[in-house]
Amino acid sequence: MSEATSEYDSPELESLQPSERIEKSRAWVVAIVLLLALIITGLILAVISMVNNPDQTEIIRDIVIIFMAVESSLIGIVMIILITQLARLTAMLQNEIKPILDSTNETLNTLRGTTTFLSNNLVDPVVKANSVITALRRAIELLPISRRR
Repeated sequence: MSEATSEYDSPELESLQPSERIEKSRAWVVAIVLLLALIITGLILAVISMVNNPDQTEIIRDIVIIFMAVESSLIGIVMIILITQLARLTAMLQNEIKPILDSTNETLNTLRGTTTFLSNNLVDPVVKANSVITALRRAIELLPISRRR
């Protein structure tokens, strides 16, 4: 099989043997063809029925127009609710989340300043003192005076 066909295989088809894959694929193709044939047949019968019964066609047309009007009204209401929710979300982001982020940013800046202060005033002098003590200790070890037994 080529890579193009293996990309579209479902995990169910991957676990099947090649002959089972072909049978399952054929079954899907047959089902889709039958569904399309059924839809086309239904449309043809509907058109024939509408041509033969114009009074009933007008009634169906009126019902469809009413249905579309109700559907448009529902979509309008849902859109209004969606816009209202979006406005509330925007207000929450501005009034609640932004102050929290600002406070967090301020805390991080304070922490940054504290670590810089501790580094400059505590850690650096201790490191320098330890390096001086280590250097003196090594110098004393190298002197012949310290090698008494």
